[in-house]
Amino acid sequence: MSKLVTIFGGSGFVGRYIARRMAKEGWRVRVAVRRPNEALFVKPYGAVGQVEPILANIRDDASVRAALHGADAVVNCVGTFDAGGKNNFDAVQNLGAERIAKLAAEEGVARMVHISAIGADADSESGYAKSKAEGEAAVLRHMPDAMILRPSVIFGPEDAFFNRFATMTRFSLILPLVGASTKFQPVYVDDVAKAAVQGVLGTAAPGIYELGGPEVSTFRALMEQMLRVINRRRAIVNIPFFVAGPMASVMQVVDTLSLGLVPAQITKDQVINLRKDNVVAEDAKGLSDLGITPVSAEAVLPDYLWRFRPSGQYDAIKESAKNLRAH
Repeated sequence: MSKLVTIFGGSGFVGRYIARRMAKEGWRVRVAVRRPNEALFVKPYGAVGQVEPILANIRDDASVRAALHGADAVVNCVGTFDAGGKNNFDAVQNLGAERIAKLAAEEGVARMVHISAIGADADSESGYAKSKAEGEAAVLRHMPDAMILRPSVIFGPEDAFFNRFATMTRFSLILPLVGASTKFQPVYVDDVAKAAVQGVLGTAAPGIYELGGPEVSTFRALMEQMLRVINRRRAIVNIPFFVAGPMASVMQVVDTLSLGLVPAQITKDQVINLRKDNVVAEDAKGLSDLGITPVSAEAVLPDYLWRFRPSGQYDAIKESAKNLRAH
């Protein structure tokens, strides 16, 4: 019988790419999610019955153990940007990661891949960065041969980065940025998936890998690149950190009082993280150590941001028509 991998968060942005690649490798794939009925789209990634969404909550021992039972490998893709509620930083990124690793060890799962993030730091003032570091340490306590992947900001068709800011250009002539000079090293989602697959197959050495794309760019430069792709002109305005902190606090209060009807556009925790560059460390193992040539944002952004152009898919045709009239 073919081998089985359980992917927690396997229907999410990164998880679905890993699930698709593992199915191509011939593995059976168990996609462990809180809402299996919303993850049915993963089933056609493989042959009938090869990829199956199942119910699992990483805050619950019994459901995690059931999801891991009989698995040869496990991938944890679950993360959150929510500082409050039941599924907060600590519950998901620290305790949840530890629960998966601990029960995986008990169930005799051979390999584990854990998706963390560049900037994971146990001493950080950021709850997000701190919980990521604590989760890494917990995983390694129980699964010392685990592969831990720390990506920079991830881009791809379903991303919450370029898509979010491109959406803003439809409604505003201004793009406000906190930390416009902060540096990022965007990494393509399928490159992250390729790295994870090597960890599952055991073709890569265990340890921590920091994943970044071929270019390091400032936040402002990335937004300028996005604007060129969608053929829009917008004023990019940098919001100083001393303004952004109090502004985020007010937004979070409004979010709470409105019961989430007016969501905060940025949180205090995100402001803290934006003070630091989000790039691969010079001494870190990375994609090159895995034999992966990273895909550039320039090569991929036009494939999915075209819908934000003023005329969408017809933008190029309209430009061509203008040239015809000129002659």
